[in-house]
Amino acid sequence: MTMPHRLAPFLALATLGGCAVGPNFERPAAPTTAAYRPVAEQRPTAPAEPAADLGGGPQYAWWKAFGSADMDRLVEQALAHNFSLAAADATLAAAANETRAIAGAQLPQIDANARIEQQQVNLSAFGFEPSPALGLGGNPEFHLYSVGGGIGYDLDLFGGRRRETEQSLAQTDAERHRAQAARLAIAGRVVNQVLTIAAIRKQIDVADALLADDQRNIDLTQRRQQAGEGTLVEVLNAQAQFTSDRGAIPQLRQQLDEARHLLATLVGIAPVDLGATDFELEAMLLPAAIPVTLPSELVHKRPDILQAEADLHAATAAIGVATAKLYPDITIGATLEQGSPSTGNLLKNAFRGYDIFAGLSAPIFHGGTLKAERAAAVDRAHAAAATYQQTVLDAFQQIADLLSALQSDARSVTNQRESVDVAQHSLQLSRRSFETGNSGILQVLDSERLYQRATTDLVLARTRQYLNAARLYVATAGGWSAPPG
Repeated sequence: MTMPHRLAPFLALATLGGCAVGPNFERPAAPTTAAYRPVAEQRPTAPAEPAADLGGGPQYAWWKAFGSADMDRLVEQALAHNFSLAAADATLAAAANETRAIAGAQLPQIDANARIEQQQVNLSAFGFEPSPALGLGGNPEFHLYSVGGGIGYDLDLFGGRRRETEQSLAQTDAERHRAQAARLAIAGRVVNQVLTIAAIRKQIDVADALLADDQRNIDLTQRRQQAGEGTLVEVLNAQAQFTSDRGAIPQLRQQLDEARHLLATLVGIAPVDLGATDFELEAMLLPAAIPVTLPSELVHKRPDILQAEADLHAATAAIGVATAKLYPDITIGATLEQGSPSTGNLLKNAFRGYDIFAGLSAPIFHGGTLKAERAAAVDRAHAAAATYQQTVLDAFQQIADLLSALQSDARSVTNQRESVDVAQHSLQLSRRSFETGNSGILQVLDSERLYQRATTDLVLARTRQYLNAARLYVATAGGWSAPPG
């Protein structure tokens, strides 16, 4: 029988298709809920409130909705140069290569070899004694040249290797979605820092304006004292207020410096290389409408939910990997080798040898280890399923909170604007009354405090409004993938 005919039974065995044991992954069903908040919480839209366009998300490059070219530039720089994103991309590339390595083990494994040996045969080991008459005066020495190769193939009758590949593919998907979530988070953090810097700069402007008013009060009280109409106590009260207000500015500037340093880190540069950050809230747009993905679509778009789904897929495939270890495994293969003591005869048929083999291994007794490993895999799959469900609920809660915050922010901004108008009018009247001698400096200082508090609260309310709008974009998975087409 020739070698090809001898190989036929093994080749036929290799073509047998095995089943993949363990459960097949089924994607979790999309939620049936059509809204994030109950009807009782859905109040009429306020005049200064961005409208939520339910069903319109996500929006690619969502940060451009704020109308700041400088912000756009910094976000794009961060997405291109942030080192945390570079690490996430490298981790994803490593996972993809590991998947290819695992998938490659499903194919036949072919190896080649070549050897040159110097051998001395120990004749005594074969029962021959030295005999000069027979020419066996000692152990002979010679060279041996050999070339050959072999092929092996795991039939994978119960799909253990296929489940390993499936598991690795799912883990790679999880890393891909983790990298997408990181990109979404970095974009959100850059926007957050830009808005924070703009808010702190506005607070510093308010504090500087207040100091100018404090100095004006000092000048007024000093003139009144010199004219014999005021007292030293009034002058000291005005000076004390100036000193107190001045003490808050260094802390604001420290907050501004820290915000700039973090922004530089996010865009992948040193703080000294950041350049000017003259951001102004007044120069930015508050989006009129924010696309909000429907709950049934959010689970298919938001990266952290997709990551949790991929983790569940990997955990499900791991059950199949553990189950396959409970069953026999069959491996087939063949080797071919040419060996000769001289290179001239190396490729001749007379110096050829081969073998064809099939091997079976089956677990008999492992002290319950294999069954325990499968049970552990089932438990991890249950944990992954619970984690997925919790991730979905957390996302829904986050969006519901932000939708409520947008409405509250709009009303806060409207109320604070009214408060500023009233406080400003009160301050004007108090100062005029003091200048005409109808009231003391304390009334002016009280009015200034109310005006400062109202102005600062308005800045903070407007900042919250911008920040929550940006957070809603991030929560609804805006900007993590390129637009279709």
